[in-house]
Amino acid sequence: MATHDPSYKLLFSHRKMVSDLLRGFVHEEWAERLDFNTLERVREVGISQNLRQRIDDVIWRLRIIEDGRARWLYVYILLEFQSTVDRIMAARLLTYIGLLYEDLHRSKEIGPDDPLPPVLPIVLYNGAEPWTAKTDLADLIDPSLPPQLRRWQPQLRYLLLEERRYPETDLARLPNVVAALFRLENAQAPENIQRVIACLVEWLAGAENASLRRAFVVWLKRVLLPARVPGVEIPNFSELQEIHDMLAERVKTWTQEWKDEGLREGRREGRQEGETKVLRRQLTRRFGPLPSWAEERLGQAGEAELEEWADRVLECRSLKEVFGGSD
Repeated sequence: MATHDPSYKLLFSHRKMVSDLLRGFVHEEWAERLDFNTLERVREVGISQNLRQRIDDVIWRLRIIEDGRARWLYVYILLEFQSTVDRIMAARLLTYIGLLYEDLHRSKEIGPDDPLPPVLPIVLYNGAEPWTAKTDLADLIDPSLPPQLRRWQPQLRYLLLEERRYPETDLARLPNVVAALFRLENAQAPENIQRVIACLVEWLAGAENASLRRAFVVWLKRVLLPARVPGVEIPNFSELQEIHDMLAERVKTWTQEWKDEGLREGRREGRQEGETKVLRRQLTRRFGPLPSWAEERLGQAGEAELEEWADRVLECRSLKEVFGGSD
């Protein structure tokens, strides 16, 4: 999967995607007071260079009605499609939201006496590994601080949407295009992809959804299908219905190719797991019980690293030296 493929941002550049994201995945009482008729994209005009360089982030705003008064709520969507978890994500978001506030002030979107508008930070994550980073900035700051000092520390929490934590049965009950995206990412067989695309064809029928249909076609051709059937040439489709019909014709062939690729991947993973087990035993016999940092390095290592470390076991004088460090 492409880490920063622009087709993800293209999807979330459509009102219906953001509307379905909020309607389907923000389950809090205040969200019932959102006025989706006011939903609009925050354009890059007036946005600083630092924020423009955040190519994987999308910023929208809509009105929230409280006590008969409407105010803007900014929705900062960070598309975190990478293989590793960013431990300090909360700190990164603090920086980005601070830049957003500066830009709103500079562009006079906020009056000199106006309060800062609320921001809902959302991290959308589709990585293979579970998300383990803290979602509250306070949990990253030294907990041993004196209470009086701790109260001066910055505060920020973000809403984490981890795609693989949503069961298929729950997602399938939602007539929601973001739920469909999650189902496609989690699909384990071509026929499952075909089934979800059939839903999208129905939900996105009509000229008003033509642009979003094309965005899904681009994403399917550039990201999902190449990842599922590597090496297979994807025809140049322009409509979701064409992809659905193609899958109906090829589903049996692709299912077998998918299974064959899974078997090959399973063999590779099994071989690597065995190499890790042998190396762990050698390291333990040479240097004693392994500390947590060494176990973490072993768990994250690829084949090349495992082979290199295995070559060093007998000649290195310390565990750190085996892993390429120094005492």
